[in-house]
Amino acid sequence: MTDNFDPANAGCWIARGRPVHHAHAIADAWQRFPDLPNDMPLDARMARTRERVQMLRPFHEAIRLEAEQRRTSANFAFVERQIAQGSTDSRNASILHARAVHGYDWDAAVAYADGCYAARAGWEVRPPSPTRAGEPDIRRPAYHQGFLDGGGQPDDIFDAARRSLAATLSEPSSVEQPRTARPLPSQWPGPRDAPIPASWHRRLLLLGASERATGSVGIIAMLRECPGHEAMVIFVVSAEIGLHRLSTGTDPALGNHAALREQLRQGDYTDILIVADEAELGRLDADADILPLARTMERTRNSVLQQRAQFRLWLARGRAPGDQFAAGHIRWGKMAVGLSGRLGDFTTRYAGSAQPRGHRIVIEDASGDLAHGYRTPTGHELHPEIVIGNKAHARAAIARLLRQFAASLRLG
Repeated sequence: MTDNFDPANAGCWIARGRPVHHAHAIADAWQRFPDLPNDMPLDARMARTRERVQMLRPFHEAIRLEAEQRRTSANFAFVERQIAQGSTDSRNASILHARAVHGYDWDAAVAYADGCYAARAGWEVRPPSPTRAGEPDIRRPAYHQGFLDGGGQPDDIFDAARRSLAATLSEPSSVEQPRTARPLPSQWPGPRDAPIPASWHRRLLLLGASERATGSVGIIAMLRECPGHEAMVIFVVSAEIGLHRLSTGTDPALGNHAALREQLRQGDYTDILIVADEAELGRLDADADILPLARTMERTRNSVLQQRAQFRLWLARGRAPGDQFAAGHIRWGKMAVGLSGRLGDFTTRYAGSAQPRGHRIVIEDASGDLAHGYRTPTGHELHPEIVIGNKAHARAAIARLLRQFAASLRLG
């Protein structure tokens, strides 16, 4: 790759991954219409650019057509492989039939197969949504053709009823049916702050062996900072050996599904969280029938930073004995002076530096004044202003203050 890039040199484009015929076409356009010197009038330089763009327009259209041809060929080849491997989805055969008989491209062939399948399944005619105005739409006519070839008669008002009665369930479904009606663990949503709090002894953490290996720098370290977490039950999930209780190691007796199911269901859990990688989630999906049902079932996902943030939300919902705080989603915002949060009728905000040191956090009620006169359900008085030492902890302090006041009582 050259240090000085010359757009009129085809070799520069080839060195950057362009095919040879693309590189020569682009270089030819730059040779015919090179950039004018910077001291030339702006209008002249812009006109030169438009001339070069106009010359390259057919080239860009050719690139688009090449990409579309590659996509179509790859998709048809995939369908052919599916049929060769014994696929029972009738839409695959209909796609190839549409190409061979009607000469449809990929998008039209898929629409044809959808129409044919809908007619045979006894469904009403539902063509794909139209494209943008002015653009030709080959899918809707192809869908209607497939609907007709599948036995549909749109002009007959009794057509849908007749076909629904005649439709049979002899064709096996192309989608594997789940063994249970609930979603698999890999499909559980990410942790949020909306679910109501749960006591620690009614929380279950399924911790991946890979995450457990991080030790003092991962999830375990964050967990140890939460008072009351000792009452929570933790199971470790390994992609090789499955589930086992954190305190019992790899007890062979727990390899039995019946024993695992019994041990997991001895606890009355209302909140389950999974922190695991893809391989460990795959093992949990395979053993999903041994997991208990709970009111809230979630798993962390995406990048490590996002997983840590999601785990903090989950930790904040843990309730130790005697704790009283409100649940719900905190609406965060930025005020002129800093961070703010709102929950119910309360608004908490950063109020600037404290003297002689620290940072002030204040909370206001619906009246817009400081929230004086509020007490916890046990009678402890709450103060509408606190001071924190580290501004980086403002978000956690605001959330804690909001949840305390939203669960409080006002006397007098």
